Order: sequence, then C-alpha cells, then structure tokens
Amino acid sequence: MSSETEIKLDLSHEAFDALIGSDLLGEPAEVVQQSSVYFDAADRRLWNNGYTLRIRKVETARTQTVKVTGPSRALFARSEWETPVENDEPVLDHTSPLLAEFGGELKLVPLFDAVCERRVWKVEENGSRIEVAVDAGQAVSGDRLSPFLEAEIELKDGSSNDLFVFARKIDAVAGFRIGVRSKAERGFGLIEAQKTAYKSEPVDLDRNMDAAVAFRAISLSCFRQFRLNEEVLLHRRNPEALHQARVALRRLRSAFSLFKPIIPGNEPLRLKDELRWLAVVLGEARNVDVLLTKATDPDLVFKLKSARESVYRDAIDALNCSRSRTLMLDLFDWLECGDYLPSNGAASVAIPSARGFAERVLDKQRKRLKRDGGSLATLDDDHRHEVRKDAKRFRYAAEFFASLFDDARGVRRHKKFLAAMEALQDDLGALNDLVTGPEVLDKHGLSGHPAKDSVISHADKEALIERAQASLDDVLDSERFWR
Repeated sequence: MSSETEIKLDLSHEAFDALIGSDLLGEPAEVVQQSSVYFDAADRRLWNNGYTLRIRKVETARTQTVKVTGPSRALFARSEWETPVENDEPVLDHTSPLLAEFGGELKLVPLFDAVCERRVWKVEENGSRIEVAVDAGQAVSGDRLSPFLEAEIELKDGSSNDLFVFARKIDAVAGFRIGVRSKAERGFGLIEAQKTAYKSEPVDLDRNMDAAVAFRAISLSCFRQFRLNEEVLLHRRNPEALHQARVALRRLRSAFSLFKPIIPGNEPLRLKDELRWLAVVLGEARNVDVLLTKATDPDLVFKLKSARESVYRDAIDALNCSRSRTLMLDLFDWLECGDYLPSNGAASVAIPSARGFAERVLDKQRKRLKRDGGSLATLDDDHRHEVRKDAKRFRYAAEFFASLFDDARGVRRHKKFLAAMEALQDDLGALNDLVTGPEVLDKHGLSGHPAKDSVISHADKEALIERAQASLDDVLDSERFWR
C-alpha cells in the first residue's frame, strides 16, 4: 500500500525542458522505460465503480497494481495492492479486493496502454526525503493518443510542508499546474466520448469523519473540477468549460463560507479573495457568452464576437499568469498542510463530526433563505441578487453533504429538494438577466445598438417575481433530507 503524500505536476514542453535541464535536479538517479497495460471488463465495471487494474513492465519485471479510488475505498484498510506477475495476464486471487467485490467470474480484457520514459531523482529538502519522477509518454488506444508530460514529487520521509517548499522551487524554474488526472483517466478518456466540459462530481463523505476532513474532501473535489475545465478552456476556449470552471470556483468559495467556523485565520480569507478575483475575470467572458446565445442580428453578433475575443483573451491571460498559478499552489498547499486539520495540529476536540456540522449548516442556510427571501416583491434588484446567492449556497451545501444522508428517506427527500431548488434558481436567474443584460451591453459600448433589445430580456418582471416567490416557498416547504 502507498500512503505517502505526493503532488502531481502538469508540465508544458517548455517547463519539461527547463526542469530536466535545471541545476535544481541535476542528473537523474535512473532513467527507465515503462509500459503499462490497463484492464477492465467489457462493461467497464471496474472503472465505473472506482477500481483500476494495470500490469506495468519495467525491463523484464512485471507488476500488477489494483487501485481503489471511488466510494468503496472506505471499505478497505488500504487503497493499493501490488503483486509480481509472470506475464500480461491479470491474476485474481484472495489477496485482491476485486475477487470479493466482483466475484470469480470477472472477465478482464486489455483496453489501452500507457508508455513513458521515466526519470527519477532522490532529493532532500530540510531533512525530508523526496522522490521526483518526471514522465514523458502517451496513453494509446488503437490509433488514438493522449500525450503527457508530468512529474510526481512524493514524500518518502519527513514533513509535507517540505514537499511544498520543494514544489515551489520547481515552480521557480519550470512553472507548472497541479495535475488532477491519472494515466488511467487519460486512457479511459480515449475510449469514451470526448468531454468538452466537466460538471461537479459527487462528493463521497464518511459519516464517521470530522468536519475538517469533510471540508478538505469537498474543496479538493471543487479544485479538481476547476482544473479539468481549465485544461479544456486553455486548449479550446469552450464556453461550457468556462461556465463549469466558474461553477467550480463558486462552489469552492461557498465551501469556504459554509465551513468558516472551523477554518479560522487569515489564509482562508486571502484564498477566498483570490478565488473571487479569478471568478470575476472569467465572469466577464461568461456574460458575453450568454448574450451571444440570444443574438440573431448579424452586426450585433459580429460585435459581440469581437467583445468575446477580448474578454476571453483576458480570461486566458489570467489563467496563465503567475498570480493564478501561485493561487492554485497556495490553495493546494493549505488544503494539505493547513492547521485546520487535526493531523496538522488543530485541536480535534473543537472540530464537530461531519454529519452534525452538516445538519447545522443546512438549517442555517434554510433559515437565511427564508429570512432574505420572505418577500421578493418588496426587495430591490441588489437584494434579490443576494437571495439568488443564498439559494446557490444552500444548493451547494445540499450537494456537498448528500452522502451523509443517503438512507432511502434521505435520498428521496434530497431528490425532491434539488428539483424545487433548480426551479427557484431558474426563476431567480431570469430575474437576474433583466438586470445584467443592459449592463453587459453598456460595458462593451453596445447599449445604443439598434438590435440591443433582441438580447435583453423583456419578461414581465412582476410575473417573474411572483413565480420566483412560489418556487422559493416550494423549497422551504420541502421536507428536510438532513433531519
């Protein structure tokens, strides 16, 4: 089993060349050629249930590795099994979790290969022993390829803080982005429909964990969603990827707000402010995208596309700048090493259980929505926007904590709650469009365009408010899935 702390780094070609040629690492201790075959059943049941099986060959030696990354990992005392094997045929015996999980009739077939040249260094940082592995290779399935340049820095002995100190030294000579995709994910991406955007994934929380560990799991899930969409956005400038990247940042900032009682100090506040900066930059591009979906006048479409080029350029520049990369490294560092975690020095007696904390948070968010949205018709646009943010935060909390209330009654109530909340958010979004459309046109010098009315909502505001109030009441009338 492997339980060491590690950081995966995604490298550009320039960063790869800079890193392996730098004085920071020098000559590698070894250079090896690796080839791995990944197996699964024809129906992908391993992958779909959070398992992977590969056989890796290094020179003449072969090693079979089974990993558990999904919800089932909580059932095992470890999450990785390695076994020497004679050939490229998987071995399923009593030592493997696959036998107990899927039965002895499981039929596995090879799906894709991952081949790479690996350079390995052994380094020390402030007395901590660290292994650095830099891989250049590709995942291969038939005639489809997914090349990768990545590094893994793994703490073999010592302090996790030293691992991040060394990561910052790497960043100084070869700027990188935190990697969130495994080689297995790259391979399965070749044999599945190509994704142009990534929605949030379910967060699997254990009822026995404390709230601080739950916060870390939730935040890392949001971080992963952002990074997956950032990669798409940098290569394709896809509007849906931009939207989902913004959603990930919103969810992450909401997590910081929801867990504020157990993550005190200045660093969480600073990180949240920096996340807001990035979200605002991406938001400028999203606002133009929304108007473009409504525009039909050729001249207005042309001018909005010109505006889109400008705001997307600003968004890409923001993602590529050192401020953004430093933010993500600071965030990942704090999530792993911050003193909010009992394992890093927090007083465990002051940290509630995840389930108890979730109940209180959900009660609080419901109370806030009821208080702020009690009479939408009497509020001005700014205050209705605050109600919209209340609703989003309440929904994110419900999604974050869903797995803590996964009995039959909880699941049934949760489903009804989300349906009511989705209707409310649609109605509040329609009200928001009445306000933001003219503002966006004005910002880009298009408020006097002859076709401006074609992209501005002309819905009956009073009718929308009435409908939104009914939807809000439906949310408040929904049975509490957490009680």
